[in-house]
Amino acid sequence: MKPAFLHAGNPGPMTGDGNWTYLIGGERPLLIDAGVGNSSHLDAIAAASQNGPAHVLVTHGHSDHITGVSALRDRWPSVIFSKNPWPARDPDLPWQRLDDGAIVNTEEGDLEVLHTPGHSPDHLTLWHADSRTLFVGDMLVLGSTVVIPASHGGSLAEYLQSLNRILRLNPARALPAHGPVIDDPAALIHHYVEHRSQREQQVIESLAAGLSTVDAITSKIYPSISTALLPMARESVLAHLHKLEAETRAVRSDAHWSIGS
Repeated sequence: MKPAFLHAGNPGPMTGDGNWTYLIGGERPLLIDAGVGNSSHLDAIAAASQNGPAHVLVTHGHSDHITGVSALRDRWPSVIFSKNPWPARDPDLPWQRLDDGAIVNTEEGDLEVLHTPGHSPDHLTLWHADSRTLFVGDMLVLGSTVVIPASHGGSLAEYLQSLNRILRLNPARALPAHGPVIDDPAALIHHYVEHRSQREQQVIESLAAGLSTVDAITSKIYPSISTALLPMARESVLAHLHKLEAETRAVRSDAHWSIGS
């Protein structure tokens, strides 16, 4: 499979260099992720496909992946939009529902839809079995880790389960929404799992030392983090605390946390 790599033109503190979207096919192409509606992105789509996309598949409902649907519809009114049904976004659009196990037809072969929650409850990954290619959305980012926004539906436990699921596919490459192509997805996944294990131990040690708030634990674990990245670090700590709470290894009382049983 040889998709066209189209940049959404949206660099920023939360998106890094910005989002990649992927156009598959020529006559009636599929666009993976909608970007944010920048004219440069729309023009790149038009240059790659004279008739524009026939189908836009959104991997999940975070703003850098879904905001562009209105601009895409305005430019190509007949386009079909699909995503996982949770959470509801842009209810005025006739979204087609995509559930785990659905098959999306493209001119370069079928894609299997995998529901891979964790980064967001509705996150989808797309699997092209013939080329062993995964379109991973925000599941993997080369050279960085993935934020688990625990305050907005993210779940570290689900994310680790989703990583294990895609690892079992033994993908040859992964095409992410951020950063370069990942040529050894298995190695990156193993690194992620080890990193999360180390971070979890730091959270446990912080609780054992008497630190009881998310902010205090964040300051301990990330002493030199920039102000721009602090909210993401805080969400990471909270995600670990939620996982430990579900495992009864941490206890919450109002905004304070302590070691569990």
